Amino acid sequence: MSERRAQVWAGIDAGKGHHWAAVVDESGPTVWSKKIDNDETAILAALGEILDLAEKVHWAVDISGTSSALLLALLAAHGQQAVYVPGRTVNRMSGAYRGEAKTDARDAYVIAETARHRRDLAAIDVPVQLAAHLALLTGHRTDLVADRVRMINRLRDVLTGIFPALERAFDYSAHKGALVLLTGYQTPAAIRRRGRARLTAWLANRGVRGADAVAATALEAAEAQHTALPGEDIAAAIVADLAAQILALDDRLKRIDKQIRDTFRAHPQAEIIESLPGMGPILGAEFVVAAGDLTAYADAGHLASAAGLVPVPRDSGRRTGNLHRPKRYSRRLRRVFYLSAQTSIIREGPNRDFYLKKRGEGCKHVQAIIALARRRASVLWALLRDGRAFTSAPPAAQAA
Repeated sequence: MSERRAQVWAGIDAGKGHHWAAVVDESGPTVWSKKIDNDETAILAALGEILDLAEKVHWAVDISGTSSALLLALLAAHGQQAVYVPGRTVNRMSGAYRGEAKTDARDAYVIAETARHRRDLAAIDVPVQLAAHLALLTGHRTDLVADRVRMINRLRDVLTGIFPALERAFDYSAHKGALVLLTGYQTPAAIRRRGRARLTAWLANRGVRGADAVAATALEAAEAQHTALPGEDIAAAIVADLAAQILALDDRLKRIDKQIRDTFRAHPQAEIIESLPGMGPILGAEFVVAAGDLTAYADAGHLASAAGLVPVPRDSGRRTGNLHRPKRYSRRLRRVFYLSAQTSIIREGPNRDFYLKKRGEGCKHVQAIIALARRRASVLWALLRDGRAFTSAPPAAQAA
């Protein structure tokens, strides 16, 4: 332990409350292994002990999220670079070593050994302040959208139990006027008593567009049901509460969308990203968060591969050309390219032309969208490399 080595590999099994670090040397045996509290003082003490073991330390962790945020920040502050070893890789590599025990110390040892044997693991970069802000905002927005979907589904379920005709009459996920209606009137009898004229005035006073059409649709549904179902009073109160919560959530989403838009447009490459048809500020912010530093991708193919847009071969023996969808890729990055490709085909232009060409070749909708997303990944990579905005016309060739 007193001899200073040339290089060692430190594997860290990260956790919320504590981490476990194991260090191996060039021949493989463990030279240091200890539990580390997820606290700045404890991490710095362990960092000093590990750095004293060798001239160069190679770091590897199995989590690159919030649990390891403090650890990674302290490593970066001391000029140390860590690589990411996915949990699936750790699980499979464990079978290559003796024993069947599952402990934090063993996992840390496997992480260190994996980093020692492999040189193709992705490096973890601590995001700059702007990227960190976008990561928090987009993550929070995703949670709010999931909450909205859950509440919409719950509202429709409860409303079906007391007033199925009104539940079928509106698309509550996209119709604000219908939600405003449910905050005041949820039963057939209440809507009939109010009448069309007074219901229209009530909706108009609350800023509902097309108040007369909403009132007419609701009254038509109310005339189709004259039976009060069991539990109607309690269910009506629940529906009113859910409708009010959804409207409040919509206001929160508008505020956070504005915050994301303002933050994203402070990014130096925001104008280039937004110039690509179908790539607005929300998807642009998610791209910045999911893709990270573009210098990590040697070419456009690496970016498309990270997004899962490049098929992988599964050949064996005489079976060749057997291509399948990849399993290990960034789901978030794939979602950005897929949704932006879908949006881009709405309007006339090269994106829609390419999509229609693929459909004409016999591709189904999803296949054509994935093919378009693959091409858009190459275009976006080239735009960011050259530092220019997207134009429908190809750039003019310059003389050498």
